[in-house]
Amino acid sequence: MPSLTIPVEDTQFLLKEVFGLEQINTLPGYEEATEDLVDAILTEGAKFATEVIQPTNVTGDVEGCTLGEDGVVTTPKGFKDAWDAYVEAGWMSLSADPAYGGQGMPTTLNVIMNEYLGTANLAFSMYPGLTQGAYSAMLVHANDEIKQTYLPKMVEGKWTGTMNLTEPHCGTDLGLLRTKAVPQGDGSYKITGTKIFISAGDHDLAENIVHLVLARIEGAPEGTKGISLFVVPKFLPNEAGDPGEANHVTVGKIEEKMGIHGNSTCVMNFDSSTGWLVGEEHKGLKAMFVMMNEARLGVAIQGLTQSEAAYQHARDYAMDRLQGRSLTGAKNSDGPADPLIVHPDVRRMLLTMRSFNEAARAFCIYASIQSDIAHKHPDEKARQQAEDRLGLFTPVLKGHLTDIGFDNAVMAQQVFGGHGFIEETGASQFVRDARIAMIYEGANGIQALDLVGRKLMANGGRGIMALFQELGAYIETHAANEAMAPFVMPLKSGAEDLQKATMWFGENAMKNPEHAGAGSVDYMHLFGTVMLGYMWAKMAEVAVKNEDDSRKDFYDTKLALARFYMDRIMPTTAMRRDRIMVGADSLMALPAEAF
Repeated sequence: MPSLTIPVEDTQFLLKEVFGLEQINTLPGYEEATEDLVDAILTEGAKFATEVIQPTNVTGDVEGCTLGEDGVVTTPKGFKDAWDAYVEAGWMSLSADPAYGGQGMPTTLNVIMNEYLGTANLAFSMYPGLTQGAYSAMLVHANDEIKQTYLPKMVEGKWTGTMNLTEPHCGTDLGLLRTKAVPQGDGSYKITGTKIFISAGDHDLAENIVHLVLARIEGAPEGTKGISLFVVPKFLPNEAGDPGEANHVTVGKIEEKMGIHGNSTCVMNFDSSTGWLVGEEHKGLKAMFVMMNEARLGVAIQGLTQSEAAYQHARDYAMDRLQGRSLTGAKNSDGPADPLIVHPDVRRMLLTMRSFNEAARAFCIYASIQSDIAHKHPDEKARQQAEDRLGLFTPVLKGHLTDIGFDNAVMAQQVFGGHGFIEETGASQFVRDARIAMIYEGANGIQALDLVGRKLMANGGRGIMALFQELGAYIETHAANEAMAPFVMPLKSGAEDLQKATMWFGENAMKNPEHAGAGSVDYMHLFGTVMLGYMWAKMAEVAVKNEDDSRKDFYDTKLALARFYMDRIMPTTAMRRDRIMVGADSLMALPAEAF
């Protein structure tokens, strides 16, 4: 079984030294998130992830989930015990509203815990992750009766949640969905339809499963304007608030998947199932997007988790595996060969992975702090700025982190050579598990189009202009610091490339929308590369000025990784810029029939 070390010290470094914990615990309601308490949460969370969750990872992959003749899904060995321990320890309630039994901790701590869980076992982490998303959508849009009925049970972990969007004939194009809702005259609806690819659709972990289902009320307008959102439980709550009679919600089958075998991805059939409206009629997408946006940050973290787990696995192998001799002479003269770590190309792969992982972690935490500010800051302008940033960052986080996370899992497999292709080493699981993150919650091509087509110009481009001002101010502040030059100058070049590409879209995409479509993925990755470079500059800034000799090795490592990223990764922004500014002509020139 691959070993795992949860990067608690790196997380503490980011929270305390890079971003400042005071950004969070000075917000109203978060005063209890003191440094001591945060340290305790991180330490215990890491211990829980490594000791309780990680041992189920390989088992989950090998066994998968099974659908019994009784129509109930059984999770792999160890999952139920791990879930019970997760619930008993209170992790499900960490950042939930105290009004519904939550602990009221910052969202940022929940995001960090999701990283720890996902690094230990991605498939397992999806059960609480989807429940948190469903909780968030109902918290914002459901009426008080629905909230009181469902949220305390979900916060407690006795009930879990899902979201049901995709149908056999439609994925991203939700305007085509056919699931129907028939009003019953008592405030309830009968929901009928089939949904596919439903993660955690059924399982034996919790006593009830709360499905959020998109459906079209009879007579509703066609397209997305006629979609409503409903809460449809597996079992109808009785008068005592416990699971009562079955609600005609059944599993058609468990999908046979490339990876995340430990999560039960189901075809769900709703046969005149009773449901209740969440939010307003025909405004279902607005309500569901609360869950989807949270899920997209969660999926971005999944890209990081698989990159981190795969990196650690490959690093350990490279330190032990003897193969060949160093180009500059034997480094292991007493042995028959040198370890893989001496070879430049192996180091290139490992450093590429690690420099991404640490910056991606910083970007996720930076974004989650924006979420806390957007929800809790007393100043309306500060909330607006944080909301703008979060809207702009979400497609970049989801698209860039999952694309590169998958690339890194493949790279880690390459470190193993032929042994990476053999199941017993465990390298392939990270590749198989990471692959889905590029697809679900909106395929990455859709994320790129959302970024270029909607997010850039939202509110007159207010968000992107504020970001350019922030980057410019940071670069100007540190321009005269010679020690920061190796980090600030590449960041400056990358930021200029991002600005040029943004201006090019502004000047050309309106004339020909194909230009936006042709350059959107490159733009998303250009944006992501610059943001990770910004994170490295901020980390390097702390390391440069630190005089704590007891942690010299820690800070020296940060500076070495920052230099590698700036030397090796940041120059790709120029390539991305050039590809964007070529436009769509050569891409769209070939007639469809010629393919």
